[in-house]
Amino acid sequence: MADTLLDIEPGLARLAPAVGEQLRDLRAPLHARILETVRAAMRAQGRSLTGGQGRGLALGVRTAVDAFVDAVAEPVRDLTATRAVFHGLGRTEYREGHRVDALRAVLTLGGREMWAFLVAHTTAAGPAPADLYVVAGALFGYVDALAGAAAEGYLDEQRDAAQDWATTRRRLITLLVQPQPPAEAALRAAADAARWPLPRTVAVLSVDGDDAEHLGRTIGGGAIATVIDDAVRIVLPDPVTPGRLDRARQALSGRRAALGPSVALGRARLSYRISGRALALRREGVLPGDPVTGDDHLLTLLLRWEPGLADHLADACLAPLADLRPAARRALAETLHGWLRRQGQVVAVAEDLHTHPQTVRYRMRQLRELFGAALDDPDRRLALHLALRHRLGGGQAGWTG
Repeated sequence: MADTLLDIEPGLARLAPAVGEQLRDLRAPLHARILETVRAAMRAQGRSLTGGQGRGLALGVRTAVDAFVDAVAEPVRDLTATRAVFHGLGRTEYREGHRVDALRAVLTLGGREMWAFLVAHTTAAGPAPADLYVVAGALFGYVDALAGAAAEGYLDEQRDAAQDWATTRRRLITLLVQPQPPAEAALRAAADAARWPLPRTVAVLSVDGDDAEHLGRTIGGGAIATVIDDAVRIVLPDPVTPGRLDRARQALSGRRAALGPSVALGRARLSYRISGRALALRREGVLPGDPVTGDDHLLTLLLRWEPGLADHLADACLAPLADLRPAARRALAETLHGWLRRQGQVVAVAEDLHTHPQTVRYRMRQLRELFGAALDDPDRRLALHLALRHRLGGGQAGWTG
């Protein structure tokens, strides 16, 4: 809003002082006339002047009328205080759930009514037509400026509210996924502040990007979202609700994302960690699909949870193969992996490897020489199976032959 009425209408500098004094004499009836017009307009919107916003608008009418008639008499009078009143009204409009257009409509109607009143009360000794045109230009520019201040207030409140909600949701999600489960009282207080009914179960989604508010709103179903570390984290309540996961997957189409398992509310951290690790492996190209579903890749997640640990397991378990030529090492590793998967069924292993059963038997004799009793120990067979799965699946270089 301009600092003075002279900034809005420079022609005011040419008005005779008597014009401003004549408008000041009309101050009291102007208050009553504009207030009645505003009341009627608000009733038409289904509102009244009895609440906090009503009292604010009544104050706004008096402030606007007083500031205008005084500024016509003194065009350089500062309008900062008037701007602050309407900025505050704009904030209240947002807090009370109204549209800023409703306040703009009331202001426009009030300005027109004010002009009609001034014209109706012009006497033969009053302002000349040319002076009235200057007053009109000042009045309607003034009303636009007040509406602009109200719109700024509305948008400022909207922005602040969004920031408050983002902070509230972030605090709630952080509580849910922290290492130690939160105290029930703290969790309920955080959920109440976020207006989020506590569900029985949740699933956590991790998504590349920083558009948490947009994603939470798009997924719907009570989803809340915030950015933690390097990804958007979305908490989906009661994910087994029919259609809820499907809607989430549709909303994430084309986005790099990972879905953690559905767990009890108190175990939200587990879903959070699984989705986060799955997203990291998706970024590395290890896991396919968007969104990746963590439950579909639990063994891969287990093997790659701690970087370097699976490589160490493979080095230790497969040490008997280390001194072989690459081609022989690969052939024996594939045969042993098939033998473990097929529980020793030689023919099935041969079919899987597209080779002759005798070849499988020959390689198994070699493997027994290399690994000995390890092939008969259940725990060591499990370790060998995991090591081979990791190494043959592209874990560490050196197995391509």
